[in-house]
Amino acid sequence: MGIHVGDVMVQGGDLLGDGVNIAARLEGLANPGGICISEATFNHLRKAVPVGFTDLGPQAVKNIEEPIRAYAVKATSSATAGIVQAKPLPFPDKPSIAVLPFTNMSPDPAQEFFADGMAEDIITGLSRLRWLFVIARNSTFTYKGKAVDVRQVVRELGVRYVLEGSVRASGKRIRVTAQLIDAEAGKHIWVEKYDRQLEDVFIVQDEITASAVAAIEPHLYAEEGARVASEPPQNVSTWGLVVRAIGLVSKLGRQESDEARSLLQQATATEPSYSKAHAILSWAV
Repeated sequence: MGIHVGDVMVQGGDLLGDGVNIAARLEGLANPGGICISEATFNHLRKAVPVGFTDLGPQAVKNIEEPIRAYAVKATSSATAGIVQAKPLPFPDKPSIAVLPFTNMSPDPAQEFFADGMAEDIITGLSRLRWLFVIARNSTFTYKGKAVDVRQVVRELGVRYVLEGSVRASGKRIRVTAQLIDAEAGKHIWVEKYDRQLEDVFIVQDEITASAVAAIEPHLYAEEGARVASEPPQNVSTWGLVVRAIGLVSKLGRQESDEARSLLQQATATEPSYSKAHAILSWAV
């Protein structure tokens, strides 16, 4: 959390101005679960609240001309205990993914908007895959500007997969990299690099989004198939039944087809939203 005391402007229900920007930059300086405050806030609180502060010194922050003196709030023993005891979120019944904000690696701050748009478009594209649980933009963009350990994302958002990427620009050329990670295992599943001429921002974003989503979907299917195959039968989720059925259909045997149909009937009885998959695969078997 970042806290600053200062003037703001209200426009159309939004808060604008340096006061808002400073608070946002202080948030990026705070440790996970911690609080970072400005000198203006420190002057109001230092004698009013029974907590300690660590002087972080002047901090040069993005889009603010003058360095901001920052202070970290020292956690009390009860607050520390609360952080340690926090339980990770459980995984949903179907595959889950978080698309982290893409990093702007260009000196041009204008590319920040392209990077944010790229991540947002991919979130939208993946959300159209009904079998995939996609974390909303408002949740993933809290990690913007921070060096994030993907295992932290697993604990805080309850996802198995994480997509992260970066944007670099040179003149009219732009390079977008993306990497799909099994966050629980900490391994890369898929990586890709896209080089484009940036003539029309929206055309480039649409093209890269379509390519990325088309590549990610089969990799997730394959990864889920391998994961489900290694689980004991009593631990297989409803989604796992569907994945096993897909694998059996591909073998084209009568015994495998009968077993696939049985698995799909179990999955549909538990989760009606899988009825479409049942209809399609029943026709295949």
